[in-house]
Amino acid sequence: MKLIFPLLVAVFVMVQSSLGQVAYSDAQSRVFDGKGADASIAAIVKAAGDADVVFLGEEHDDAVGHAFQAEVFRRLVEAYSGQRPIVLSLEMFEHDVQIVLDEYLAGLISEQHFLSSSRPWGNYKTDYRPLVELAKDKKLTIIAANAPRRYVNMVSRGGRGALDPLSKAAKSWIAPLPYAEASPQYSQKFKALMGPSAEAQMGIDNILSSQSLWDATMAYWITDGLKRQKNALVVHLNGSFHTASRLGTVEHLLRYRPKTRAIVVTMKPETDFKSFDQAKYAGLGDFVVLTDGSVPRSKR
Repeated sequence: MKLIFPLLVAVFVMVQSSLGQVAYSDAQSRVFDGKGADASIAAIVKAAGDADVVFLGEEHDDAVGHAFQAEVFRRLVEAYSGQRPIVLSLEMFEHDVQIVLDEYLAGLISEQHFLSSSRPWGNYKTDYRPLVELAKDKKLTIIAANAPRRYVNMVSRGGRGALDPLSKAAKSWIAPLPYAEASPQYSQKFKALMGPSAEAQMGIDNILSSQSLWDATMAYWITDGLKRQKNALVVHLNGSFHTASRLGTVEHLLRYRPKTRAIVVTMKPETDFKSFDQAKYAGLGDFVVLTDGSVPRSKR
């Protein structure tokens, strides 16, 4: 009999993840500050009150991480939407579909047409739709923050100069050219991640430049969002690599808007999610959230 309840819980989680987003539960994650001291989701929400941007750095297939960031967004909307504009910014949509996203938020097109025209990620319905629908319900702005993937690919194949022949309209969807180089710290981290892969052997510098286009474009559209709405709080979702240790997108943002107050939250699935490994996690963010790595992953 003792085994029945854990088995039922496991089955419930698996069924739930196949039908929709995993429900948020305090028991499936633990929040630390950047030094490993205990913190909380309430501490993140409180810190956001003094910030311009909250970066939520996820692992894209971390079902618990997605539930956590949805809960953070819900609480931020609840805490601050009466005081200041709340803006949702997403790596998961490329900026050339901003018009499609705006049409959907305004109720001009159906969700079916929105999804068929905006190239959503495979796990949109389970992991990102809850945030988009909350923003739509509350009439909040959403930023399609990413560079069109075809242009990122152009740079990875042909270097920065590959973007020069693009039309004025095409260039309007990416960070202004020339965008900044990656910092030495970010470059070192990126090259270590790539390692001796076949892709890296084809031209690591071009691949790094394409990554920088990704980072710079997200930072540029976040900056644009802050300009458009005075005293806004931008909540930006991206893969954790883009913002961990306040590198990447955060660095580009501070080039565009040096006085921006940013909070970085980095989420990582871990088998022993209740223990903070200093060697692995110290300094990855202002807050580090370890999630239950035993929960089935999201399917992209």
